[in-house]
Amino acid sequence: MTSPLQNISHYDFVLPKELIAQFPLPNREDARLLTVDRAKQNLDHYHVRDLDQLLKPDDCLVLNNTKVIPAKLVGKRTATGGRWEGLFLKADQTGNWNMLCKTRGRMKPGETVTVRDRDGLERSTLSLVARLDDGSWVMRPEMEGDFETVLDKIGRVPLPHYIRGGAMVDSDLDNYQTLFAKHAGAVAAPTAGLHLTKALMERLEKRGVQMAQVTLHVGIGTFRPVTADALDDHQMHFEWGEIDQPTVDKINNCRSNGGRIIAVGTTSVRVLETAAASGTIQPWQGETNLFIKPPYEFKSIDGLITNFHLPRSTLLVMIRTLGGDELMKRAYEAAVEEKYRFFSYGDAMMIT
Repeated sequence: MTSPLQNISHYDFVLPKELIAQFPLPNREDARLLTVDRAKQNLDHYHVRDLDQLLKPDDCLVLNNTKVIPAKLVGKRTATGGRWEGLFLKADQTGNWNMLCKTRGRMKPGETVTVRDRDGLERSTLSLVARLDDGSWVMRPEMEGDFETVLDKIGRVPLPHYIRGGAMVDSDLDNYQTLFAKHAGAVAAPTAGLHLTKALMERLEKRGVQMAQVTLHVGIGTFRPVTADALDDHQMHFEWGEIDQPTVDKINNCRSNGGRIIAVGTTSVRVLETAAASGTIQPWQGETNLFIKPPYEFKSIDGLITNFHLPRSTLLVMIRTLGGDELMKRAYEAAVEEKYRFFSYGDAMMIT
């Protein structure tokens, strides 16, 4: 008989709409922090600002330093004036862009769209090169420059639909980016890292907490609900990541000194667990489609700081696998009851 843990319906829950955060708090570290102690099976309520007391000297926080690009484009079909929207996914070596697009009717290769910038001004055109079997489009930008330069001029923050229907405001340019964002390539933020302020990071360093950085370019598939009934039937998305030798050394030194490895965000977990596939963390670079689900055994981390995730998502499956199914169900029930703020701009939990 198949375990209920293998069915996506087991990872559903009812979330009142008013608990979905639409903006971050003015001071990010004022967000609430639900702590989950697996050994004691305890839940406690703190704030993110308390992390310098909750973490111990020689603990190591592993941060994802990916940088969110303004990947959302809006405009019109040049010939017909029909509405068009696109999401940049990646650029190839020839300068073509791979995108997800939607418009009424069917565009043909050679047809162009006119893109409006964040001020509503018509700034550039993209021409359709081809449609791919996976449903994405190959587009050719008219503007010169690498994708980061061009998107900075014409793109918008690719907010998830549950934040104001995906409609950005100017403050999102800073709010939807971590302080330590470095390598451009994500189309969604590693949201647990959004809570870390400069003041908090300085207090953590003074406490003796180590910081290590990895990269995982968060893809749009991260937030898509699982549609297959059985977890084994879910087609996991690929994301590009990297962890280098100095970072591996820092993590191993931390552990040898008795410190804990605490991943900040599920994206950091995916890098660490992919790099530790052999049983120990090794330098790694490439694409991963690792889907962490029961009965997975974690090889690289001792804890996780994470936001509250969508029902029926791969991220919720991961944290239930890490924290223990019944304990994590209880944690989410407590978060709803205590009116925690959910999703990207919401509150956080720490599982240890």
